[in-house]
Amino acid sequence: MKKFIIAVVLIVLAAFALTYVRFGTSVIIDLTPNEALQHTIRQNDKSIQMLGKDGEWHDFEIRGIDMGAGQPGHYATDYSISKETYLRWFRQIKDMGANTIRVYILLGSNFYQALWEFNHDNPDPLYVIHGVWIDDYVQNSHLSAYDNDYEGRFKEDCRTVVDAIHGQRLIELGRISGTGTYAWDVSPWVIGYILGVEWEAPTVAYTDHLYEGHAPYEGRFVSSTEEASPFETMLAQVGDDMLAYEAARYHEQRLLAFTNWPTTDPIHYPEALQIFFEKYDAVDVEHITFSQKAVAGTFASYHIYPYYPDYLDYMPQYDDYRDASGQKNTYQAYLKTIVEHHSCPVIISEYGVPSSRGKAQNDANTGRNQGGMSEDGQGAAIVRCYHDLMDAGCAGSVIFTWQDEWFKRTWNTMGYTDLQTTPYWSDYQTNEQYFGVLSFDPGETQSVCYVDGSIDEWDDAKVLGTVDGRTLSCTYDEKFLYLMVKGEDVGPSAPLYLPIDTTQKSGSLSADLAALTFDRPADFIVALNGTEDSRVLVQARYEAERAMFGRTLMGIDPYADPPAKDSNSFKSIDLPLQTITDTAAVRNAIEQHHERIAENFYYQSYETGKLTYGNANPSSQEFDSMADFCFGDSCVEIKLPWGLLNFADPSTMRILPWR
Repeated sequence: MKKFIIAVVLIVLAAFALTYVRFGTSVIIDLTPNEALQHTIRQNDKSIQMLGKDGEWHDFEIRGIDMGAGQPGHYATDYSISKETYLRWFRQIKDMGANTIRVYILLGSNFYQALWEFNHDNPDPLYVIHGVWIDDYVQNSHLSAYDNDYEGRFKEDCRTVVDAIHGQRLIELGRISGTGTYAWDVSPWVIGYILGVEWEAPTVAYTDHLYEGHAPYEGRFVSSTEEASPFETMLAQVGDDMLAYEAARYHEQRLLAFTNWPTTDPIHYPEALQIFFEKYDAVDVEHITFSQKAVAGTFASYHIYPYYPDYLDYMPQYDDYRDASGQKNTYQAYLKTIVEHHSCPVIISEYGVPSSRGKAQNDANTGRNQGGMSEDGQGAAIVRCYHDLMDAGCAGSVIFTWQDEWFKRTWNTMGYTDLQTTPYWSDYQTNEQYFGVLSFDPGETQSVCYVDGSIDEWDDAKVLGTVDGRTLSCTYDEKFLYLMVKGEDVGPSAPLYLPIDTTQKSGSLSADLAALTFDRPADFIVALNGTEDSRVLVQARYEAERAMFGRTLMGIDPYADPPAKDSNSFKSIDLPLQTITDTAAVRNAIEQHHERIAENFYYQSYETGKLTYGNANPSSQEFDSMADFCFGDSCVEIKLPWGLLNFADPSTMRILPWR
């Protein structure tokens, strides 16, 4: 009996060991090393081709959309999206005309199960380009790209993704990726990999300087040339390892590319632009070669948006460039420059504009800004970007992104909010949250209020009070504070002022605006003055932009001579668009080389407190998602984003300063 028990234990342990080696590690067990590599997608000169059911190769235009991991109420790293949600989204994505999804990281196992169920026995499947992520710490730390925590982890994560798409991986505590049992073989629909993230120039430069003179790499599938930088050689090593691993373990190959963006593009610019935009290093995949054994091939992958950074707008030789519509379009000119530089297909794997109220960049030529665009405007801008890409000769494109992501942050609003609670409310002032073509509107089935001038949603329970024949009502949700004012004299021809008190630490009983006085100290004033000249104003003491950006961006000390606590000065509410770039090197470059940069040399901002008039009801033919207020019959409806009123976290009703 004892021998039997020992034998059973040994068998169980051996089974666990074999299971772990097979599904929990990247150990290669190649039983048929001479088997030909299978591939159904390939590079053909500067185009992509897919193997058809007729056995012939046909040109394949990648028409894709990026998909993140976030949804309201959860961080992206929760991987909380259900299989049923993914299946619904896949159908909607196909219905919009896309044929490919790009994902950035190993998602939760629900994604792969849903993809298998959606594509299995489906004659019109949805393809995937899969990314391999590098986490922010590694990318922005003291590490060079050759550190084991960088390159070693990069290689291991590549192998993990390969195993996962083949349904051969168990992950118990993923470091920054999904966790679970990856048992669904979705490899028939994974057409390629994009490795890495938007490279940080300091990391690239640090690696290149630290390993100056590093010998090029010669691999079985991927190599680097004599001209390759050390960073580019590292990419070749990682790519070769990934292709070799998949070839040995699964006898398959697919397209392989590396992420890039304008900050590290390989285009040569005048010295002034290099200094002003801090373009001191580049990543050029022309220095990475693929052998004939790499049967699928490669493409150049770029994230390129129409508003940032528009290098060519500063180069006089592009002043006369016009697109098919006759408009100056340096975005399209830049795309053509990128396509002409490369000998392989170019895929723009990120492009788009956000439908947020707040914005962070302006497009110099065509008005496709980073925010401040309606949903209709967003759609039109994406269509125009697509035509720019294809007219420039790109082999495909991927829209950023499928769904809005509430957890996101951006540079000109992140100082105003508690970044630990961003998934729990929708910050309409933060453009990064609104790139999605799919929005997440508050409410289980509909919003608590649609600003369209109708009183239908306003019952007595929402009334705050009545003064001088006017009734004020209020309600709110995860995105807006809603106000309704009713009264016989309420309309576009009669100015209306609504004081708002949020903090006891400041506020004024009067305002230098129209000689107003209040019963209690006001921090904000909603000043309605017709349909074209209405805005929200903030008391000078409580002006967030001055407090947050005064020292680092405006060059002033916001605490040296602050406004009085009871100051009756009310200021416009602004967001910065351009920071100060004030160094001796930049000044010298501007003075000696490039006068046009002087236009963007100093701090710039715009008035985000300006209110837009219109109908914000999606069921209306006059729907304008950017509408902030709407007059009705002796009434006006207003919706104010929480960020406009200095709320750091409305989910817990905390305001600035919240610490």
